[in-house]
Amino acid sequence: MTQAVYSEQGRKDGLQLIKASEKGDVETVKSLLEKGVYIHAQDREGRCALVAAAYSNRLEIVDLLIAAGADVNMKDNTLQSAYLISTSDGFTELLKKTLKAGADVYCTDSYNGTGLIRAADRGHVEIIRELLKTDIRVNHVNKIGWTALLEAVILGDGGERHTEVVRMLVDSGADVNLPDKDGVTPLSHAKSKNYTNIIKILENSKVK
Repeated sequence: MTQAVYSEQGRKDGLQLIKASEKGDVETVKSLLEKGVYIHAQDREGRCALVAAAYSNRLEIVDLLIAAGADVNMKDNTLQSAYLISTSDGFTELLKKTLKAGADVYCTDSYNGTGLIRAADRGHVEIIRELLKTDIRVNHVNKIGWTALLEAVILGDGGERHTEVVRMLVDSGADVNLPDKDGVTPLSHAKSKNYTNIIKILENSKVK
């Protein structure tokens, strides 16, 4: 009977930790951690406290949870981890914290996409810069047959941010000749969209 009561209370405390982390309620999080709550408890969406905090970019909470031993690679039901969330949402400081805490740069989302691919299609220059300091695979191909370079060209707007992303990827060894599943190269996609500056980068790379 005692064990059942403890287990139910532990479940409630775990859910409270998740909610407090999402809302940025620092005092409640501290109190629950001091109480010894199970830090990897998950809600119905599979979110643990760290993932909940990451979605809201609650950096102070993230620091508390990581210091208490939270796993930065733990994912929710949609295969999002604190690390992956930072790459898609452009949360640079969150990314740095997860990398320092041992984030797996090889992990992928539901599309088999890496953090680099997620950041590339959104034009997150600072995220790309941080990821390229790691040994992340620049030419990883996701479920739909696209690399980070292809995503930057196909899903980007051809503007300053996406152009810089393309330049950074090419400078870091992205294969400019690697096509999508239909055999269309990044250069061909860029030409079809008339992305002049990206075309120049890709053409100069091919010359090299």
